[in-house]
Amino acid sequence: MAQYICKVMDQNGKSKSLTVEAAGEDKAREKLKSEGYMIQDVKEKGAKGAKKGKKVKDKDLAVFCKQFVSVLNAGVTVITALDMMAEQMDNKTLQQGLRDAQAYVQKGGTLADAFKLNPKIFPPILVNMTAAGEMSGNLETAFERLTTHFEKNNKLKSKIKGAMTYPIIILIVVLAVVVVLLCTVIPQFADMFADMGAELPAATQMLVNLSQFMIHKWYIVILIVVAIIAAFKLFGKTEVGSTVYANIAIKAPLFGNLTIKSAAASFSRTLSTLMASGIPLLDAIEQVAKMQNNKIIREGLMDAKVQVAKGLPLSKPIRDMELFPPMLPQMIKIGEETGNIEDMMDKVADYYEMEVENATDALTAAMEPMVIVLMAVVVGGIVIAIYSPMLGMYDAIDNY
Repeated sequence: MAQYICKVMDQNGKSKSLTVEAAGEDKAREKLKSEGYMIQDVKEKGAKGAKKGKKVKDKDLAVFCKQFVSVLNAGVTVITALDMMAEQMDNKTLQQGLRDAQAYVQKGGTLADAFKLNPKIFPPILVNMTAAGEMSGNLETAFERLTTHFEKNNKLKSKIKGAMTYPIIILIVVLAVVVVLLCTVIPQFADMFADMGAELPAATQMLVNLSQFMIHKWYIVILIVVAIIAAFKLFGKTEVGSTVYANIAIKAPLFGNLTIKSAAASFSRTLSTLMASGIPLLDAIEQVAKMQNNKIIREGLMDAKVQVAKGLPLSKPIRDMELFPPMLPQMIKIGEETGNIEDMMDKVADYYEMEVENATDALTAAMEPMVIVLMAVVVGGIVIAIYSPMLGMYDAIDNY
């Protein structure tokens, strides 16, 4: 029997690592569940890590799922369908993943296990939905739901990225203008001021010194920028840093509201998709939690899973998190009372996706004047620092 290194959470919510001997990964998971543990990760001891490769975008996965449904509905076998998808897929990473899956299925494996070979390409929700579809005999229905899920996710992410693109471009332009002024314009004025022999104001002298530093020691500036970026990234990988960044993302003005609403939309859509395909509630909550980028929200949902395992309704720990809008736990509670939580979550997802669109529009509208003001302050400050000594000299000449 093989040995598996398992990361689990006990009934008190404490994480621990265990080594389990079992005939296979599924048996190891069954053993852990029978002992009352919440499974976070299971990896065979001595096994090689997951295959490297770029993460596939939701857009490409949506196209694959949509085309796969059409081919299956036409009566084509799974093996042939995978071959056809690999042939016409533009994304090389996804293409290779489909070829690996086809080879595995040809050897007698299930499609869900075939997708597990490349976890960076095929996300857990796709693997779980595929497994549920194979067990129920409704693989086409499972992929139809996946198509909707990935299309909605792609639309949501595109909207958020679109809201951030404008201010980022403007900030890059501002930075480029400042660098050009410091490296080309300021040196000319510095020579003129030196010829005049005039004493420069503090702001102007600081600008001239900064210009000289940029021209003669530009490599130090690059090193400082790289060091700052690296420091921020390394800090974000620490326990404290990831918590700090998660708090900032939730509580930051303008951005916090967007973070919360996009998390609510993602939570609702994914939970609805998983439960509609027969995935147990506890497993669905775990998968939803793992898909969250924000550490605080992710840990809150994992704690919610523990509370649900103890017998509490999902609405209570979601409400106790005090992160999501009040409407979300209320709608979950209604779904629990009516016994149709997946349909309720689907409606909630539609609502919050619309709210995210409104929030991104509001963010874009608010950022435009702020960025313009920032650009005016930076460039205007440089212009004033350049011309202030000249105006001072003109005043002295007039008084003389």
